[in-house]
Amino acid sequence: MAAPLLIAEGLVKQYGSSRVVSDVSLSIARGEILGLVGESGSGKSTVARMVLRLVEPTAGSVHFDGIDVLHASDAQMKALRRRMGVVFQDPFAALDPRMRVRDILAEPFAIHNDVQLHGAELDAKLTAMLEEVGLDAAALPRYPHQFSGGQRQRINIARALALQPEFLVLDEPVSALDVSVGAQVINLLRTLQRTRGLTCLFISHSMPLVRYLCDRVAVLHHGRLVETGDAVAVCEHPREAYTQSLIAATPEFTAPALVE
Repeated sequence: MAAPLLIAEGLVKQYGSSRVVSDVSLSIARGEILGLVGESGSGKSTVARMVLRLVEPTAGSVHFDGIDVLHASDAQMKALRRRMGVVFQDPFAALDPRMRVRDILAEPFAIHNDVQLHGAELDAKLTAMLEEVGLDAAALPRYPHQFSGGQRQRINIARALALQPEFLVLDEPVSALDVSVGAQVINLLRTLQRTRGLTCLFISHSMPLVRYLCDRVAVLHHGRLVETGDAVAVCEHPREAYTQSLIAATPEFTAPALVE
Protein backbone atom coordinates (compact mmCIF):
# COMPACT_ATOMS: atom_id res chain seq x y z
CA MET A 1 0.00 0.00 0.00
CA ALA A 2 1.34 3.44 -0.98
CA ALA A 3 2.54 5.72 1.79
CA PRO A 4 0.16 8.58 2.72
CA LEU A 5 0.83 11.90 1.03
CA LEU A 6 0.50 13.74 4.35
CA ILE A 7 1.22 12.55 7.89
CA ALA A 8 0.79 14.77 10.96
CA GLU A 9 1.73 13.34 14.34
CA GLY A 10 1.19 14.66 17.86
CA LEU A 11 0.28 18.20 16.85
CA VAL A 12 -0.06 20.59 19.78
CA LYS A 13 -0.77 24.31 19.74
CA GLN A 14 -0.68 26.35 22.90
CA TYR A 15 -1.15 30.09 23.35
CA GLY A 16 0.07 31.03 26.82
CA SER A 17 -1.80 28.79 29.24
CA SER A 18 -4.51 27.94 26.69
CA ARG A 19 -4.05 24.71 24.75
CA VAL A 20 -6.04 24.92 21.49
CA VAL A 21 -4.93 21.62 19.95
CA SER A 22 -3.80 18.55 21.91
CA ASP A 23 -1.93 15.58 20.41
CA VAL A 24 -3.70 15.45 17.03
CA SER A 25 -2.43 12.86 14.53
CA LEU A 26 -3.76 12.54 10.96
CA SER A 27 -2.77 10.82 7.76
CA ILE A 28 -4.24 11.41 4.30
CA ALA A 29 -3.76 8.96 1.44
CA ARG A 30 -3.11 10.17 -2.09
CA GLY A 31 -6.38 11.02 -3.81
CA GLU A 32 -8.34 10.92 -0.54
CA ILE A 33 -10.56 13.57 1.04
CA LEU A 34 -10.32 13.62 4.82
CA GLY A 35 -12.98 15.61 6.66
CA LEU A 36 -11.95 17.30 9.91
CA VAL A 37 -15.16 18.12 11.75
CA GLY A 38 -16.04 19.99 14.92
CA GLU A 39 -17.97 22.93 16.25
CA SER A 40 -16.66 26.48 16.17
CA GLY A 41 -13.60 26.80 18.42
CA SER A 42 -12.74 23.10 18.33
CA GLY A 43 -9.32 23.77 16.75
CA LYS A 44 -10.05 22.64 13.18
CA SER A 45 -8.61 25.65 11.38
CA THR A 46 -5.58 25.70 13.68
CA VAL A 47 -4.81 22.10 12.71
CA ALA A 48 -5.15 23.01 9.02
CA ARG A 49 -2.81 25.97 9.38
CA MET A 50 -0.23 23.88 11.23
CA VAL A 51 -0.33 21.29 8.45
CA LEU A 52 0.41 24.06 5.94
CA ARG A 53 2.95 25.67 8.29
CA LEU A 54 1.01 28.90 8.32
CA VAL A 55 1.02 28.45 12.11
CA GLU A 56 4.01 26.91 13.89
CA PRO A 57 3.01 24.02 16.20
CA THR A 58 4.06 23.99 19.83
CA ALA A 59 4.88 20.32 19.36
CA GLY A 60 4.45 17.58 16.79
CA SER A 61 5.54 16.83 13.24
CA VAL A 62 4.20 17.15 9.69
CA HIS A 63 5.55 15.21 6.72
CA PHE A 64 4.41 15.82 3.15
CA ASP A 65 5.49 13.21 0.63
CA GLY A 66 8.30 12.29 3.02
CA ILE A 67 9.48 15.90 3.49
CA ASP A 68 9.71 17.27 7.04
CA VAL A 69 7.55 20.38 6.61
CA LEU A 70 8.28 21.95 9.98
CA HIS A 71 12.04 21.84 9.48
CA ALA A 72 12.10 22.71 5.78
CA SER A 73 14.30 25.59 4.63
CA ASP A 74 12.81 28.67 2.96
CA ALA A 75 13.70 27.26 -0.46
CA GLN A 76 12.13 23.92 0.39
CA MET A 77 8.99 25.63 1.68
CA LYS A 78 8.67 27.66 -1.51
CA ALA A 79 8.77 24.42 -3.49
CA LEU A 80 6.24 22.84 -1.13
CA ARG A 81 3.90 25.83 -1.49
CA ARG A 82 3.56 24.99 -5.19
CA ARG A 83 2.25 21.56 -4.22
CA MET A 84 -0.25 22.82 -1.62
CA GLY A 85 -3.30 25.02 -2.11
CA VAL A 86 -5.82 26.49 0.31
CA VAL A 87 -9.35 27.87 0.04
CA PHE A 88 -10.43 29.91 3.05
CA GLN A 89 -13.86 30.40 4.60
CA ASP A 90 -14.58 34.02 3.67
CA PRO A 91 -14.43 34.43 -0.12
CA PHE A 92 -14.36 38.24 0.04
CA ALA A 93 -11.66 38.59 2.71
CA ALA A 94 -9.41 36.21 0.77
CA LEU A 95 -9.38 38.51 -2.30
CA ASP A 96 -7.61 41.88 -2.43
CA PRO A 97 -10.41 44.35 -3.24
CA ARG A 98 -7.94 46.62 -5.05
CA MET A 99 -6.89 43.94 -7.55
CA ARG A 100 -8.65 42.89 -10.73
CA VAL A 101 -9.39 39.20 -11.18
CA ARG A 102 -6.72 39.05 -13.91
CA ASP A 103 -4.06 40.13 -11.39
CA ILE A 104 -5.42 37.91 -8.61
CA LEU A 105 -5.18 34.80 -10.79
CA ALA A 106 -1.80 35.75 -12.25
CA GLU A 107 -0.24 36.40 -8.82
CA PRO A 108 0.81 32.75 -8.10
CA PHE A 109 2.78 32.65 -11.36
CA ALA A 110 4.53 35.92 -10.53
CA ILE A 111 5.42 34.74 -7.01
CA HIS A 112 6.90 31.47 -8.23
CA ASN A 113 8.37 33.04 -11.35
CA ASP A 114 8.22 29.88 -13.43
CA VAL A 115 5.58 30.67 -16.04
CA GLN A 116 6.51 33.62 -18.24
CA LEU A 117 3.21 34.49 -19.89
CA HIS A 118 2.13 37.89 -21.10
CA GLY A 119 -0.70 39.59 -22.96
CA ALA A 120 -3.05 37.35 -24.92
CA GLU A 121 -1.16 34.20 -23.90
CA LEU A 122 -1.61 35.02 -20.21
CA ASP A 123 -5.28 35.90 -20.69
CA ALA A 124 -5.85 32.57 -22.45
CA LYS A 125 -4.30 30.73 -19.48
CA LEU A 126 -6.37 32.70 -16.97
CA THR A 127 -9.55 32.22 -19.00
CA ALA A 128 -9.01 28.45 -18.96
CA MET A 129 -8.62 28.61 -15.18
CA LEU A 130 -11.91 30.51 -14.87
CA GLU A 131 -13.75 28.16 -17.20
CA GLU A 132 -12.71 25.19 -15.07
CA VAL A 133 -14.60 26.72 -12.13
CA GLY A 134 -17.66 27.80 -14.11
CA LEU A 135 -16.76 31.43 -14.95
CA ASP A 136 -15.49 33.05 -18.13
CA ALA A 137 -13.14 35.69 -19.52
CA ALA A 138 -15.61 38.50 -18.75
CA ALA A 139 -14.47 38.21 -15.12
CA LEU A 140 -10.84 39.13 -15.82
CA PRO A 141 -11.09 42.97 -15.81
CA ARG A 142 -13.52 43.11 -12.89
CA TYR A 143 -12.97 43.61 -9.15
CA PRO A 144 -14.04 41.21 -6.32
CA HIS A 145 -16.90 43.45 -5.15
CA GLN A 146 -18.55 43.02 -8.56
CA PHE A 147 -19.21 39.32 -7.92
CA SER A 148 -21.57 37.31 -5.75
CA GLY A 149 -20.22 35.28 -2.82
CA GLY A 150 -20.37 32.05 -4.80
CA GLN A 151 -18.55 33.60 -7.74
CA ARG A 152 -15.84 34.99 -5.45
CA GLN A 153 -15.31 31.55 -3.96
CA ARG A 154 -14.95 30.11 -7.49
CA ILE A 155 -12.24 32.71 -8.14
CA ASN A 156 -10.51 31.65 -4.90
CA ILE A 157 -10.65 28.02 -6.01
CA ALA A 158 -9.21 28.89 -9.42
CA ARG A 159 -6.32 30.75 -7.77
CA ALA A 160 -5.68 27.87 -5.34
CA LEU A 161 -5.38 25.48 -8.28
CA ALA A 162 -3.24 27.76 -10.46
CA LEU A 163 0.04 25.93 -9.86
CA GLN A 164 -1.49 22.44 -10.17
CA PRO A 165 -1.13 21.49 -6.48
CA GLU A 166 -1.46 17.89 -5.32
CA PHE A 167 -2.90 18.80 -1.92
CA LEU A 168 -5.72 21.21 -1.14
CA VAL A 169 -6.94 22.45 2.24
CA LEU A 170 -10.58 23.53 2.14
CA ASP A 171 -11.29 25.51 5.30
CA GLU A 172 -15.09 25.80 5.65
CA PRO A 173 -15.30 26.84 1.96
CA VAL A 174 -19.12 27.10 1.85
CA SER A 175 -20.09 28.16 5.38
CA ALA A 176 -20.33 31.83 4.35
CA LEU A 177 -22.55 31.04 1.32
CA ASP A 178 -26.25 30.50 0.89
CA VAL A 179 -27.25 26.83 1.05
CA SER A 180 -28.05 26.43 -2.66
CA VAL A 181 -24.92 28.32 -3.76
CA GLY A 182 -22.81 26.32 -1.30
CA ALA A 183 -24.19 23.07 -2.73
CA GLN A 184 -23.09 24.11 -6.21
CA VAL A 185 -19.59 24.95 -4.95
CA ILE A 186 -19.37 21.60 -3.15
CA ASN A 187 -20.24 19.78 -6.36
CA LEU A 188 -17.60 21.82 -8.18
CA LEU A 189 -15.00 20.81 -5.58
CA ARG A 190 -16.05 17.18 -5.85
CA THR A 191 -15.66 17.26 -9.63
CA LEU A 192 -12.28 19.00 -9.45
CA GLN A 193 -11.02 16.52 -6.87
CA ARG A 194 -11.92 13.62 -9.12
CA THR A 195 -10.65 15.05 -12.40
CA ARG A 196 -7.37 16.28 -10.90
CA GLY A 197 -6.84 13.43 -8.44
CA LEU A 198 -6.42 15.89 -5.58
CA THR A 199 -5.70 14.96 -1.99
CA CYS A 200 -7.80 17.16 0.31
CA LEU A 201 -8.25 18.14 3.94
CA PHE A 202 -11.83 19.41 4.22
CA ILE A 203 -12.65 21.46 7.33
CA SER A 204 -16.33 21.61 8.29
CA HIS A 205 -18.86 21.70 11.12
CA SER A 206 -21.37 19.65 9.10
CA MET A 207 -21.33 15.87 9.39
CA PRO A 208 -23.86 15.38 6.55
CA LEU A 209 -21.70 17.50 4.24
CA VAL A 210 -18.63 15.48 5.18
CA ARG A 211 -20.55 12.27 4.52
CA TYR A 212 -21.36 13.52 1.01
CA LEU A 213 -17.89 14.76 0.08
CA CYS A 214 -15.29 12.87 2.11
CA ASP A 215 -13.81 9.39 2.23
CA ARG A 216 -12.91 9.48 5.92
CA VAL A 217 -13.71 11.73 8.84
CA ALA A 218 -11.88 12.83 11.97
CA VAL A 219 -13.98 14.44 14.72
CA LEU A 220 -12.32 17.14 16.82
CA HIS A 221 -13.67 18.23 20.22
CA HIS A 222 -11.90 20.82 22.38
CA GLY A 223 -8.72 20.28 20.37
CA ARG A 224 -8.70 16.49 20.70
CA LEU A 225 -9.65 13.79 18.21
CA VAL A 226 -12.55 11.78 19.62
CA GLU A 227 -13.56 9.62 16.66
CA THR A 228 -12.19 8.71 13.24
CA GLY A 229 -13.22 6.35 10.47
CA ASP A 230 -15.00 5.89 7.17
CA ALA A 231 -17.23 8.94 6.63
CA VAL A 232 -20.42 7.03 5.87
CA ALA A 233 -19.86 4.51 8.67
CA VAL A 234 -19.21 7.20 11.28
CA CYS A 235 -22.27 9.20 10.20
CA GLU A 236 -24.53 6.14 10.27
CA HIS A 237 -23.12 4.59 13.45
CA PRO A 238 -21.37 7.27 15.53
CA ARG A 239 -19.81 5.92 18.71
CA GLU A 240 -19.28 9.17 20.58
CA ALA A 241 -22.04 11.36 22.03
CA TYR A 242 -20.27 14.43 20.64
CA THR A 243 -20.34 13.03 17.11
CA GLN A 244 -24.03 12.23 17.54
CA SER A 245 -24.68 15.83 18.60
CA LEU A 246 -22.87 17.16 15.50
CA ILE A 247 -25.02 14.99 13.25
CA ALA A 248 -28.19 16.15 15.00
CA ALA A 249 -27.18 19.81 14.82
CA THR A 250 -26.89 20.10 11.02
CA PRO A 251 -29.51 19.34 8.38
CA GLU A 252 -29.00 16.63 5.78
CA PHE A 253 -27.02 17.88 2.81
CA THR A 254 -28.85 17.86 -0.53
CA ALA A 255 -26.69 18.54 -3.54
CA PRO A 256 -27.76 19.29 -7.11
CA ALA A 257 -27.16 16.48 -9.59
CA LEU A 258 -23.46 15.85 -10.05
CA VAL A 259 -22.30 16.02 -13.65
CA GLU A 260 -19.52 13.51 -14.18
